[in-house]
Amino acid sequence: MNKNINELDSEQVHPRLSQAEKGEIFLSMHHKDEAFIIPNPWDVGTARLLAQLGYKALATTSAGYAFSIGQRDNTIDRETMMRHVREIVDATNLPVSADLENGFGDSPATVAETIQLSSKVGLVGASIEDATNQKGNPIYEFELAVDRLKAAADVKHSFAHPFVLTGRAENYLVGRPDLKDTIKRLQAYQEAGADVLYAPGVTSKDDIAAIVRSVDRPVNVVMGLQGVKLSLAELSEVGVKRISVGSSLSRAALGAFLRAANEMLEKGTFNFADDAISYAEISSMFVTGDGK
Repeated sequence: MNKNINELDSEQVHPRLSQAEKGEIFLSMHHKDEAFIIPNPWDVGTARLLAQLGYKALATTSAGYAFSIGQRDNTIDRETMMRHVREIVDATNLPVSADLENGFGDSPATVAETIQLSSKVGLVGASIEDATNQKGNPIYEFELAVDRLKAAADVKHSFAHPFVLTGRAENYLVGRPDLKDTIKRLQAYQEAGADVLYAPGVTSKDDIAAIVRSVDRPVNVVMGLQGVKLSLAELSEVGVKRISVGSSLSRAALGAFLRAANEMLEKGTFNFADDAISYAEISSMFVTGDGK
């Protein structure tokens, strides 16, 4: 027996949910009257902390994870990312959806393989974006983008458990704030089989409301953006069902780290410690070792 007494007690009180049970829970969360917040941990520790705080589902962040291992976003290979998301899945008893970027390849076949792998590592949701990561041609042509989502949907329909597929239209993140084309793409991704629709970077309440009205699937928006002050209540009011925060929690933590490091380097002072969580408090949040 490798488990300590805390881990045994935790599993007796909180039995591990099956992938099917997690999938059912996650799917049902998208069909309630109000929006829910799905935060984005970037490692096992932050996943467990978010579970301790009471969040009901988690989503990975490709950027946050990349930063944590000293790389830029969109530079992580598929095998490495799958190991990472498996760690997040195993860290808590919560449903987990993954940011799988563009599916780690251009072809619909590659996207299909990625979704198949995502189920094998325990995920109950994932997003596929239509960004190419190529300068001069940042967004996939419409037909190819739709085919890629359809390939993902065909695979997820073969699963024995619910799997929430999110189709992402990336126009606004690559400097193409074209609401008409964004809505056209989201509508096509809906028809291709996406369960949730998402256009990161859209920050106007009116534009978000227009997107919600234009589709028949739950809409995700990303918050935690500088200068955007929309609240959970305001987004629920216009019909948004899910709110993620992307890499913003990671960047908030890194911002505090850099401010503290610069204070020591430039001033020789240590006032940053006044805002740090106490050793005893953070230690107590990891008492069970599993975040449940």
